[in-house]
Formats: sequence, C-alpha cells, structure tokens
Amino acid sequence: MNGDDGGEAVASSAGPPPPLEWKFSQVFGERTAGEEVQEVDIISALEFDKTGDHLATGDRGGRVVLFERTDTKEHGGNRRDLERMDYTVSRHPEFRYKTEFQSHEPEFDYLKSLEIEEKINKIRWCQMANNALFLLSTNDKTIKFWKVQEKKVKKISEMNVDPSKAAGNGGVANASVSAGPNNNLANGSYLDQSYNCLSKDASFPPRVISSLRLPVVVTSNEISLVAKCRRVYAHAHDYHINSISNNSDGETFISADDLRINLWNLEISNQSFNIVDVKPTNMEDLTEVITSAEFHPTHCNTLAYSSSKGSIRLIDLRQSALCDSHSKIFEEQEAPGSRSFFTEIIASISDIKFAKDGRHILSRDYMTLKLWDVNMDSGPVATFQVHEYLRPKLCDLYENDSIFDKFECCLSGNGQRVATGSYSNLFRVFGCAEGSTEATTLEASKNPTRRQVQTPSRTSRGLSSTITNAVRRAGADSPGVDANGNSFDFTTKLLHLAWHPTENSIACAAANSLYMYYA
Repeated sequence: MNGDDGGEAVASSAGPPPPLEWKFSQVFGERTAGEEVQEVDIISALEFDKTGDHLATGDRGGRVVLFERTDTKEHGGNRRDLERMDYTVSRHPEFRYKTEFQSHEPEFDYLKSLEIEEKINKIRWCQMANNALFLLSTNDKTIKFWKVQEKKVKKISEMNVDPSKAAGNGGVANASVSAGPNNNLANGSYLDQSYNCLSKDASFPPRVISSLRLPVVVTSNEISLVAKCRRVYAHAHDYHINSISNNSDGETFISADDLRINLWNLEISNQSFNIVDVKPTNMEDLTEVITSAEFHPTHCNTLAYSSSKGSIRLIDLRQSALCDSHSKIFEEQEAPGSRSFFTEIIASISDIKFAKDGRHILSRDYMTLKLWDVNMDSGPVATFQVHEYLRPKLCDLYENDSIFDKFECCLSGNGQRVATGSYSNLFRVFGCAEGSTEATTLEASKNPTRRQVQTPSRTSRGLSSTITNAVRRAGADSPGVDANGNSFDFTTKLLHLAWHPTENSIACAAANSLYMYYA
C-alpha cells in the first residue's frame, strides 16, 4: 500500500507481517467501580496531529482537551533522530495532559426553534506555526478555528517603587523623593503651593510624597497555555455537520452535512462555496444522504464522500464549480437474494479514511470494514467482518436504535493494518497486507486481552468477493455472544479511535475514558 512496487514485492515474498501483540499504555479519566458517567463528559471526537506528538479529544460538553507526547521531549528530539544517535527511547509513546478549553456552548436557533447542542462532532488539526497549535472543531452547526499558544506569565512583583529598582523601570522615582513617615497626603491635596510643577526638575515635591504606589510587572518563568478562537465559520449548514477535513494545500477545508459539502478558506469566515449538493427539488424524492467526507492526503483537488446507500464518490474540484457529477464511484454489488429490510440500513457508511499514501480508502458500515483501491472501482479489495455474530440480532438492534450507531475507523501509518470499534467496549485490529489473517479483538481496559479468545480467522467468498478477489475475515459467529464468547452489551460501545501516524499505537474512547495501547 505504500506505492513502492519493489517494496511490495519484497514484502509479499517474505510473507505478511506477524500479528501485533498489543499492550496497555495509559488511561485518562478512568472510572472507579460504580461511578456514574456524566453525559457531558462522554468523549465524542478523537484525533492525532500529523506528527503524532499531540492528541485532541472533544466531548459532549463542548470541551476540547489536548494531550502532548512526553517520551521524546525528554531527550529533545523526535524518535527517528534519537534512534540515529543511539539514545535509548521509551518503549512506547507516552502522553500527558496539556490543556483544555471550552470550544462550544449550547445555543438556540430562534428562527427554527431548534436547540443546538454543544457536543463536539469532529476535530481536525491544522498546520503548526510559530510554536502555536491550530485546530478546527465543530458541533452540529458552527465550526471554530482555535490557536493554542504558550505564553510567559506576567506578574506584579510589588506595589511600592524602590528607587534602586525604579531606575531600571524607566526612572519613575529618584532620590529626591522624600521618605518622611508623615508626608502622605490624601488624593488631590498639595502642601507646597509654591512648588513649580512645570520645573525642569522631574523629581517629586520635597517632603510631600513618601512613596509612589505603582505596580512593577515582571515576566516570570511560568508558562501558561492560552487558547484563542481566531475565526468562527457559521450559518452555512441547514443540517447537522457530520465531517470536516483539511486540504493538503494548508489553506482550505471542507465541511459536510447530510445534503451539502461546503469549501472554506481558513482566512475567510463569512463566505463558503457549495461544491456538492444532493438535495432534490422535491424532498420526497430524497433517497440517500451524505454521511462522511474527506480530502485526499496529497492531491488538493480530490476529495471523497460516502453515502447512506453504501457508496463512496470521488470528485475532482477541477471539473466544475459544483461537483454534482463524480469522477469515480465505489460500491459493492448486492448478492442475489440477500436483500432484507435491514440491508440498506446496515450498508450506510459511517466513516471513511484515506490511507496515508492516498492509494486506498477505508470505509466502515455497520457490520464491516471495507478497503478500496482508488484505481479499482469494481468492488473492495478486502472486507473485514467486525461483528458478524450480530446479524441474527438486527431486529433487536433496530428496536433500540443501536443499528444507527456511527462507528469510526482508522488505518496504521504504514497502511498494513486497520482498526475499528464495536460493542462491549471492544475494538478490532485487522491485517490488510496480502496473505495476512490477523484479526485481533481487544477490550478498552487495563487488560486489553482479558476477554480474548483465540479463534481462527475464517475466509468466505461472496459474489462481490469473487469479482474483486476480496478477502473476508471473520471472528466467531455464535448468535448469543460476542467475538470473545462473552455476553453482549449494547450500552457500552467504542465509537471513536485513532491510530498514531507513525507508530503502532492506538487511542480509543470508552465513554469518558481515554485508553491508549501500543504494540
């Protein structure tokens, strides 16, 4: 997947990489036994920056929390440089709390009589500048551009100016000021009427003012992190924003709702361009909506968006101002006789991600992960069954609305593995290199393999798999239990996770807790 034919040939001859052995690294916001989770504390967005040195989370209370990596800072360099210098680096990435700020507040749309939640839907990092961090955060309606910068704290060291110290502060007072104990006057009083205030002598009247009370401000070594909202991009979406994505040009980004995708310039907050509009003339004719959108990682003119019908459309901004027609469409052909009431619901794609090289797209629908080659639109190159054991329970899932849960997905930096979440606070990691049978199930806890049951991956081929030589890998198929043979819990679901851009490290959100693992 790295686009290097020679490298791929070597990798294929050597066989697929061995399965990773995942270990617990850290947890932030761990719950104690029996502790009730507050709704506003539940994590709703998660994102590493491009360097992997910073991690941002957003929650339902509208807050953004930033974490920074500490294991490389101790030696003052990045991991690659340290390895060249033979430094002994930490065995895995370690993070610490950096700062937090209130990104969004609850609002009310008086024209539509609609409450707008403060919940953070997405966070995207922007390019760093002058040692300041920049990021975009959005709720259902409003996108904000934040700058987070370290500033030295200025403090008042003392109030009374001492002549010796005052000389270094502009010479406000000098030796001619009398220090008599009883010469203080009330404001506005003046003893010596003969004193010439227009005199060239800048000293204070003799025997009148014993001391001048002025603050002496000094810059301390203490560092404070300041988050400042630089721009607000509002009033451009009639429906809830489900995606934002930065362009590789560093100047523009897109925001997507159910029916439209808008293109913004980071510097201009009062104007956006509508580049995709799927709203029909008659809303009764509406058959599908936009569910996710993302820019290509290197081609600034290309972006992809997914739909509720399970298709992914690739569009080229150079074709026309309004990209109603796509350059490519990726969708899987339905097997004959397999259609049911739930077919279209579970086909809806909840998240798409480009691989780092831009060659592949990973998509997540309710039941599966699919890997697509942008050069082959006949079908996915690989399909991974996330929780096939739920298929007999689709009716129950529909009744409790769990079937509409939006699970995210992620790829490793080298493109050899993919990951996504499931219920019971479980997440799954699959190997997507040719010949790989890696299919690991982990639990978001301090012992990720506690509920692990080793089950051989099963390969099955359907109609579309035969056409595209796709590989389907599945876990256990017992209808009453999850992949590990445990009872199933719909209330605990792992929707959000992110893979470190350069290392085998995963951050995942389980309710209000942030768990981190490494391999």
